[in-house]
Amino acid sequence: MKHTALAAASALLLAPLTACGGNAAAGGDGSTVTVGYQSKTINTVTAGTLLRSLGYFEKQLNSLHDGKTYKVDWQDYATGAPITAQMTAGKIDIGSMGDFPLLINAARGKQLGKPTHLVSVTGYNLRGGLNTIVTASDSQITSLTDLKGKKVSTSVGSAADGTLVRALQRAGIDPNDGIEKLNQQPAVGASALSAGSADALSQFVAWPGLLAFQGKAKALYDGAQLNLPTFHGVTAREDFAKQRPAVLEAFLKAQAEATDYLNAHPVAAAEKVAKATGLPAEVVYLYNGAHGISTFDPAVKPQLVSALKQDVSVLKAAKLTGDVDVDSFVDDQYAKKALGASYTKQLAATPSAPASEAWPKGAEETKAFKSPAQLLGYVAAHRDGIRAAYVPDATTDTLWFADKAVWVADGEKLLPFVAPATAQAYVSAHGGARVITYADALERAA
Repeated sequence: MKHTALAAASALLLAPLTACGGNAAAGGDGSTVTVGYQSKTINTVTAGTLLRSLGYFEKQLNSLHDGKTYKVDWQDYATGAPITAQMTAGKIDIGSMGDFPLLINAARGKQLGKPTHLVSVTGYNLRGGLNTIVTASDSQITSLTDLKGKKVSTSVGSAADGTLVRALQRAGIDPNDGIEKLNQQPAVGASALSAGSADALSQFVAWPGLLAFQGKAKALYDGAQLNLPTFHGVTAREDFAKQRPAVLEAFLKAQAEATDYLNAHPVAAAEKVAKATGLPAEVVYLYNGAHGISTFDPAVKPQLVSALKQDVSVLKAAKLTGDVDVDSFVDDQYAKKALGASYTKQLAATPSAPASEAWPKGAEETKAFKSPAQLLGYVAAHRDGIRAAYVPDATTDTLWFADKAVWVADGEKLLPFVAPATAQAYVSAHGGARVITYADALERAA
């Protein structure tokens, strides 16, 4: 199931990222809008990579007819921290980042007298499945307790670090004493894992999926086991929003259009993002596909705001922020005005039910199946014709590559799991169930 351009894509992804367009400040007459985004953080694509490729924001700005000729300065960063730095310096108007960086964005903005606000959401997972802890593909580590005394790479201040901290605490391990935490950028951590200088890696999209797809890592812990929402969102400077509300509303309308495009054309959207980022489209689709780990809609749902409030304590414990007034940080008035009645509908909407999917080679659409066993039967009959196959975890619903999942046979049932510990927990609770290989699962389904 490997892509011919995988080596090149991997090289592109592992290369250091630099900002595109420098640190140009917004135009003095308001005609230049500067947007900070993270092309490789693919749950922000509706406010970044995909939105940029579709040109929807520029079209919305041109429709304002206010006598200005607008220019959008798109600036690409590896993480949310430099976007926050540029926003508080007045050089970025709108930015997108994950939930933990959003809190730091709120704290820094207030601290420096340059307040920012969460104005919309990009991608989210209500159980926390966007973050994963992985180990090397040949590692003997099979559970979190095996990490005691080991080196674990993560990015402190990110949602991935939050997942690591919470997962270790639930396993009875002190995250500040039970492991040796390596604070590294995702690309550095991925290299450390491959080189053996890190025993595990806790990261956000798309790193765990990419490393698993490449055969360089296997999942150890599915973030959805925490059952705590995680998301990415859009933040805007308060002064920008007040001075140019029509421009911010144009951005939010464009984001909604990009979201509709992604939901209506998930394969095409994945291909566009892959082309722009160098990521394999199969990895993009794992997260952003029709039944992907992420759900996209701009509404700032109460569950996400509640999760944001719970995240503050993790950042405070790491001494990265003090108290954060989440309620004053959240401001969806511009999204409500921009999207009208559709915003209310999206606020009440729930993610679609998970499904197994096969992506046949050369196809512009995937095939969905009612059960993992049905998917396996199809894959077994088309072994040389499958670009990628995906299955939802039997307990968390987190989508994963079928050939990278841990499979369990329980009578006639074939059940996939992201991580070995959850598979073993199922086996222990169901007499007669046992872990089998992917090859065995295919043969049983054929």
